[in-house]
Amino acid sequence: MSAELLPLLAVCIFVVAMLYASVGHGGASGYLATMALFSLHPAALKPTALVLNIVVAGVGTWLYCTAKQFSWRLFWPFAITSIPASFLGGCFNLPPHLYRPFLGVVLLFAAWRLFVRTERREGEICPPRLPVAMAVGAVLGFASGLIGVGGGIFLSPLMVLLGWARVREVSGIAALFILVNSAAGLLGHVSSLQQIPGYAPLLAVMALAGGTLGALGGSRHLPVPVILKAMAMVLVIAGGKMILV
Repeated sequence: MSAELLPLLAVCIFVVAMLYASVGHGGASGYLATMALFSLHPAALKPTALVLNIVVAGVGTWLYCTAKQFSWRLFWPFAITSIPASFLGGCFNLPPHLYRPFLGVVLLFAAWRLFVRTERREGEICPPRLPVAMAVGAVLGFASGLIGVGGGIFLSPLMVLLGWARVREVSGIAALFILVNSAAGLLGHVSSLQQIPGYAPLLAVMALAGGTLGALGGSRHLPVPVILKAMAMVLVIAGGKMILV
């Protein structure tokens, strides 16, 4: 990475963090796409994205919880199985062509469904049964550890589209879900920390600043239709990245 391009990369990380945090996400899929465009070494992408994810999801968790946009009762069944599954997923390095196109199409479909839903009011909330939530947590946790994201990119649209929680509450649940799974996924491949570039602290500061602004807006100020549109945009970015990058 040349010194001339580093400020531009930092600004891009700030923007990605702000957009993703507005819907409770850490931004890993956006960081991966951005860093790939700046030609970072492939070995550095996954651990750097997870570190930035932890920073943004951490501040997002705190802001959504203090805004009372979080439900522990809904969160823990997903987390109790996703954490060990994410650790396990972080131990594997499968060829991207085996899973990325499929996941990309799924995310693009979810983006379309969310965009259609923005014109509708939130319907009746029906939380998932315990076995269903635990099974979903395990699958999403493994996928998050394998890919190098926090899993919220999958959990959020699923919860919104199936009516498992209110939209702002979904964002709060996703923030903590991403935080714990990013940490578990990083521990599952802790040796990769050696590949993190020396300028990562600068990226982390920019991600923290962007994440704070985004989470403040999403947890307190942005209307629900705007949050859903932002979530759809995030899914388009993530889905396109998985298919094209």
